[in-house]
Amino acid sequence: MLPQRWLSRQSGRWAASKWSRRAIPWFIRRYNIAVEEAEKTWQEYGSLADFFCRRLKPGLRPICPEPNGIVSPVDAQVSQMGTASAGRLIQAKGINYSLEQLLGDRTKAESFAGGEFVTLYLSPRDYHRIHAPLEGRVTGYAYWPGRLYPVNDLGVQGVPGLFARNERLITYLQTDVGQVALVKVGAMMVGSVRVTYSNVVSNRRKPAQLVSLQEGPDLEKGEELGFFQFGSTVILLFEPGAVRWREDLTTGTRLKMGEMIAQKIF
Repeated sequence: MLPQRWLSRQSGRWAASKWSRRAIPWFIRRYNIAVEEAEKTWQEYGSLADFFCRRLKPGLRPICPEPNGIVSPVDAQVSQMGTASAGRLIQAKGINYSLEQLLGDRTKAESFAGGEFVTLYLSPRDYHRIHAPLEGRVTGYAYWPGRLYPVNDLGVQGVPGLFARNERLITYLQTDVGQVALVKVGAMMVGSVRVTYSNVVSNRRKPAQLVSLQEGPDLEKGEELGFFQFGSTVILLFEPGAVRWREDLTTGTRLKMGEMIAQKIF
């Protein structure tokens, strides 16, 4: 019943204001932020939003050098993982949702049906920049307006089809194991989601977009492709037969960006 979009926009405006700097020390204490990892001291950030999407000191997130290794695109916890059987993905125990509804496109959904997926939850304390899980070319993106339900445990357990109902900004990569989708899910109090290859910004009263890029950028594994302004979720999708998960990867696993999560299957 809350005015989700209005609240999220207002919180985003406040977080981007100079007055929000005063909240940074509280934010650090409240969420136990590893300030020693940030590239600057907290006093050097102009706003809470700037601090939230901070970059890290060079070398703190080494990228797995294994040629066939696929890495986590974010610092996060594995919320769910598995196979998109019959075009459905697991949201939580006893709750699943449609791949077609998530991607908003039947043809795209058919490409990923039967493939592997992993849902990665970013908490407020995490590093919130998003990176390429493997080398590839950005071939397009989709922006789907939607609701902004919270993506915490309360939302995931209580809102059926949460990820397919919330706002999404999706990046499509063409790689040597086929097409890969990075679904960035908006949520309550997420000011916006931004990407490096386009000026598209979420949560801005814009219509749905499905855009093909004829000359999209080539990304190296681990290269930055976007960031969240406040926390949310990334869902990573692969085509059937493309990858094999790391043996010890399971629900609840904590990951650092650049850490190997899967291997390519050729």
